[in-house]
Amino acid sequence: MTINEALRVMAGIMILVSVTLSYYVAQEWLFLTLFVGLNLIQSAFTKWCPAMWAFRKLGLKEG
Repeated sequence: MTINEALRVMAGIMILVSVTLSYYVAQEWLFLTLFVGLNLIQSAFTKWCPAMWAFRKLGLKEG
């Protein structure tokens, strides 16, 4: 798995988790969805995401 694939998987999981938590627990969990969305937008322009650092440390390859 490459870093780009891992980023997409992580973003999808975070969105699903936050939407589920906002439905069953509290609507404030939607702020996590907002954060993930904004982070995806900024990473499209800067080519950098905080999670990329962690994925590199885990040994994932660029791609």
